[in-house]
Parts: sequence; structure tokens; C-alpha cells
Amino acid sequence: MSFDVHQLDQFLLVGSVVTLLAILAVRVSSRAGFPSLLIYLLIGVALGEAGFGIQFEDAALAHALGFAALVIILAEGGVTTSWNDIRGCMRMSVALATLGVAISVTVVALVAYFVFDLPWEIAVLLGASISATDAAAVFSVLRVVPLPRRLTGTLEAESGLNDAPVVVLVTLISTGAVTEDGPLVVAGIIVFELVAGVLIGLAVGFGGAWLMRRAALPASGLYPIAVICLTLLAYAGGAAAHASGFAAVYVAALVLGNSELPHRQATRSFAEGIAWLAQIGLFVMLGLLLSPGRITLEILGLAFAAGLVLTLVARPLSVLACAVVQRMPPRELAFLSWAGLRGAVPIVFTTIPLDEGVDGAERLFDIVFVMVVIYTLLTAPTLPMVARVLKVARRSEPRDLDLEVAPLERIAADLLQITISPVSKLHGVEVGELRLPSGSSVSMVIREGETLVPERRTVLRRGDDLLVVTPRKQRERTEQRLREVSERGRLAHWLDE
Repeated sequence: MSFDVHQLDQFLLVGSVVTLLAILAVRVSSRAGFPSLLIYLLIGVALGEAGFGIQFEDAALAHALGFAALVIILAEGGVTTSWNDIRGCMRMSVALATLGVAISVTVVALVAYFVFDLPWEIAVLLGASISATDAAAVFSVLRVVPLPRRLTGTLEAESGLNDAPVVVLVTLISTGAVTEDGPLVVAGIIVFELVAGVLIGLAVGFGGAWLMRRAALPASGLYPIAVICLTLLAYAGGAAAHASGFAAVYVAALVLGNSELPHRQATRSFAEGIAWLAQIGLFVMLGLLLSPGRITLEILGLAFAAGLVLTLVARPLSVLACAVVQRMPPRELAFLSWAGLRGAVPIVFTTIPLDEGVDGAERLFDIVFVMVVIYTLLTAPTLPMVARVLKVARRSEPRDLDLEVAPLERIAADLLQITISPVSKLHGVEVGELRLPSGSSVSMVIREGETLVPERRTVLRRGDDLLVVTPRKQRERTEQRLREVSERGRLAHWLDE
């Protein structure tokens, strides 16, 4: 097969234009209060057979590309998640990702089989496909809603963890393993794959962090690439061992993202960038896969009814049952019930039965696609209002720091670059009042493009960039002290006491 350079030119032209439009759509969607995925899906539909006429019906390719994109998205989710934010709510998150998913699948499947009169296989696949929340959809909306760390941590960890059991269940049903082996064997397979995937993720995460701390790479741009490659290694290792690759990649990314690695902020920024690119490509591809001519009134009715059961019955029951594991105030449980947004993940899961040739798989794809669009439009814009009504919204933004780390190998020290945000309580604090650990010091302040060597009486201002040198053994204490002052001001130490 000959290679046509002109076709490459056309591909680059269309691809760059679509990507730029998708990037601009982020700002439009954030103002409107709904995830940008809807615009990406519509772009795909417009490019497809009902619009510009691009034909795309390869379910196997969609399955493979969808999984590749989800791996990147999960890796970004793990790398950018703070362990301190989710540690206190991990019991709730794990319960929602396991027990909650089981309850949701059961409720939706029973209603779909007995009320909607769907075949049992399609009914269970419908319940499984729409039971996983989507991190990209949830946080593209929640980033404009200031919430307590317990809520954001619960939603974030749940979104990263619940893909693993669902993809195993959908795969086993689509390949006929449930019929051949029985429910008990299938349950054992799911438990084994999850546990093995977590162990592989921990091994790759801690091993990779140990290696990167001791390898002084010649360029800072290599560190983010190495971290992403390690997360991909975790997924591939999990898949090769017949374990859950999704569990492995998320756990490995979580460990790496919270390890003391050089250039952590650059790594997070790189991961966010490629995750956005993966989301754009994924959603546009799924839009291309849809055939609007197949969307009938029956499909619309089934999609609306399935979403109604999920939103008003299955999700609240799941959250309520999981509250036994970790108690939370009723208003927070109510918000968790409403904030379980679905995005590309349920649609990607329906490509598995499409690829396996399951009877009724196209109908299932259409139902899930329409349900995601309808209920994202209905629920996402209401989240800020629901947070205010339930009184779970915070009054102010979290006072955090943009903090970057670069290694100083020859003196076993690290150079911290800190940006004082507009809401940080570092504003007005004198350098001497920081009371950094012994050996740590503010070596330079960059203010409005000018550099100055600070003295003890130098007052910090909003927008300042600080360069702090700290011995590596004191780095964690130095970061903790800076964050304490940023959140609570110069009296943080005495307030803690």
C-alpha cells in the first residue's frame, strides 16, 4: 500500500482545525456549566455520515482507541490527584467503586429486563456500562464549584477506581464467560483481576519512583515522559498478567504523582495536556461512530427512562448503602448522588459488545450515547445550584500553592519554585515570619519581572514567585510549612497548637 503525502496533509489540516475548535470549546462549555465532551461529541457527529460524510464503522478500532484514551485519562487522574485529599475518604470511594457499582448494575439491569423488556444480556450490559462515573465529565464541571476536600476527593477517587470492575464485567458478559462459568466464578475473576491490578500498580509506582529519584536525566522534559511511560507500563503489565490494567494504571499514577519526584508540576501539566488531547480524540471518534438515522423515538424513550432509573434510584441507593462503610452528613450524600456524572466511559464500554458482535450491541450503543447526552445536559448545569441549596459549597477557593521542584544533585538539595496565588494568605507575610525548617531559605523573589534578594523583613505579595532552597531531607517539612502559611497565614503554627 503506497503512502499518499496529500492525504497526510489533509489529515493534518482537518485534525489541527478540529483540535483547535475543541480547545476553544473548553472555555465556552465552562461558562455554560456543562462538560466540553458534549461539544466534542457533536463535532464527531457533524463530521460523520450525517454531516461531512466521513464513514467510521470499525468497532474493533473504536474499542482499541477508546481503551488507549481511557488509559491516558486515568493516568492523568492519578498523577494530578493529591493523596492527602483522598486519604480520608478512600473507604467511601472504594465502596462506591465496588459495592456501589454492584448495586447500580443490579437495579438498572432488573428494571431493563422486567420493565423495558430488553434481553437479559443487553439489560446487564446496559446496567454495567452506565454504572461507572466519568472523571473528565465530573471535574470539568466541579472545578467551578468550590467543594470540601472530602467531597472532591471522594468523587475523584471513585471515578478513577470504578472503571476497573466495570470493564472486567462488561468484557466477561460480552465474551459469554458468565454463561459458561457462572456468576460465582465470574465474581472470583473480578476480585482476582482487581487485586492483581492494584498490586502491579503499586509495584510499578514505587519501583518507578525509586528509579527516577536516582536517575539524573539530562533534560527536565524527559521526566514527564518517563512518568507517563511508567503508567503505560503498569497497564500493559496488568493486561499481560490477565489482571485489571485500568486498576494498575490508576494506582501506579497515584503513587508516582504523590512521590517526591523532580519537576512534579511540569509532569502534572504534561499529563493534563495529553489527557485533554486524548479526550478530544476519544469524544470526536465516538461521535463519528454514531449513526443519527438509528436514533428513533424508542431509543430516545429507553435512554431517558434508563437515565431516570440510574439518577433517581440506582445512584442514590448505591450512595446510601456505601454510607455504612464511611459516615457522611446527609447533605453530602445527597450531593454525591446527584454528582455522579457519566461521560465518555459508558460509551466506550459499549464498544466492547460491538467488537464482540453481541446481538443488540448497536441498539445498546445508541441508548447509552443518547442517555449520556441527555443527562449531562440536565444534571451538569445544576451542580453549582445543588451545592448551594445543600450548603456543601465552600465560601472561598482553596488557598494552595503552585509548587515546582528541581533537583540540585551536587549538594543533595532541592530548589522549590512557588507562585503565590491571589487568594493565598502568604500575601503580607514577611520572609522571616515563614519560619522554614533549619537549612531552608528563600533565596530569591521575582516580582513583576524584577528579581530581588529578600531580607527577613521583605514582605511577600500576591503574584510573587519564590525560589526556596531546601535540603532534600527537609523538603517535605518545608513544603508543609509553606502550605500551612498559605492556608492560614503567619499564625498557622500557633493556630494548630
